[in-house]
Amino acid sequence: MNHKKIAKEILTAIGGKDNVSAAAHCATRLRLVLNDESAIDQGALDNMDVVKGTFSTGGQYQIILGSGTVNEVYKHFATMTGLSEMSTKDVKEAGAKKLNPIQQFVKMLSDIFVPIIPAIVAGGLLMGLNNVLTAQDLFIDGKSLVDAYPNMADLAALINTFANAAFVFLPILIGFSATQRFGGNPYLGAALGMLMVHPDLLNGYNYADAMLKNEVPVWHIFGLDIEKVAYQGTVLPVLAASFILAKIETFLRRIVPSALDNLLTPLLSIFITGLLTFTIVGPLTRSAGNLLTDGIVWMYDTTGVIGGLIFGLLYAPIVITGMHHSFIAVETQLLADIAKTGGSFLFAIATMSNIAQGAATLAVLKITKDAKVKGTASAAGISALLGITEPAMFGVNLKLRYPFIGAIVGSAVGSGFVTLFKVKAVALGAAGLPGIISIRPDKIVPYIIGMAVAFAVAFTVTIVLAKRAAKKEANIRKEGIVA
Repeated sequence: MNHKKIAKEILTAIGGKDNVSAAAHCATRLRLVLNDESAIDQGALDNMDVVKGTFSTGGQYQIILGSGTVNEVYKHFATMTGLSEMSTKDVKEAGAKKLNPIQQFVKMLSDIFVPIIPAIVAGGLLMGLNNVLTAQDLFIDGKSLVDAYPNMADLAALINTFANAAFVFLPILIGFSATQRFGGNPYLGAALGMLMVHPDLLNGYNYADAMLKNEVPVWHIFGLDIEKVAYQGTVLPVLAASFILAKIETFLRRIVPSALDNLLTPLLSIFITGLLTFTIVGPLTRSAGNLLTDGIVWMYDTTGVIGGLIFGLLYAPIVITGMHHSFIAVETQLLADIAKTGGSFLFAIATMSNIAQGAATLAVLKITKDAKVKGTASAAGISALLGITEPAMFGVNLKLRYPFIGAIVGSAVGSGFVTLFKVKAVALGAAGLPGIISIRPDKIVPYIIGMAVAFAVAFTVTIVLAKRAAKKEANIRKEGIVA
């Protein structure tokens, strides 16, 4: 493989070196920030055997080349463009400047929540394991495994403690990540998160009950009554508090003399932010967060199957825009408040969309005679079934159009089905076949059936549309010959 020639052909196809403002590569893709994406010769890229697919997201134009190839091509590409070695983070920052305000907001949420997902996933999956041990009728009629085998009770209790940790102390994780994203010291953000879940405060989960009993503890300070209530399982309060903390710290760094900076800046930052959090910011955002959660649950319960159908139909188009990253914050809140919400319905709908995208891609694999498309579709289809849809969606389905239509139809039907049976997840995870472990034990069977429905509908619709497209093309050719 002539990597230098490939790099030259790609550079020509994307409009030359003057059209490239930033470039890096990950394990499989060239990640480019282009001055004008309309200058791309998409046909030329599609005809290159080495190019497995292309897509544009987050201000970046990405070209899928595959591991082992992309790094070699990038070396020559960087030399030809005159760009120095850049990291994917550098390219992300360059690409973010091209985003509109809404896209920038979504990217901000993504930057905050993506780093903490492993901790939430670990806790959620442990919660799912605990549910397997304690759920009645899952394996034994009228009993749970713990009921049948009492010696497993302590194991279930231990797993439950491990599972709850990430959600009980969620403000610490978000405080660290959010403060860092907003330009402050992440360790001050973590300290703020610790303050918001301090054991001296009333546990946030007991706040509603304490209010009904008029037993909410307060601080009496200079005539003010400040509620001593923690923020376990909340998202909005710590996001707002972290933003304020970062801005106060940044301001103080500019005005406090350097000799006193390390002493006064952390002290004043935490004190002022903490005071604002417990007097104004926390109560307001707690109420806003409760309204948001209640609104989402109400919408889900009210719209039912119709809402599931519409959401499933729109999920993949939302992914194309990148707006799906904003769902991470919503899912985190749903899972943190699982006693009220019962879990996240978004996960099940995301799974239906991913399965449908994979099914449509595998349908293309079955009917196409193009060797290059077959090679891309086989790997991309399996990847989508496991929860990673970008190669399938951007590399196959959107290019051919009809598989994408088949996929969103399959997603809509599957999403309507899982909504009918109130399928919800108790953890974040891979939204695909491996996601079974993330689902509430009593909803695993409907979840599996939903995946089968989404797959079957997407696969069938794609085959039908492919045959119609082929027949239409044949008629056009026939008419042209007759003419």
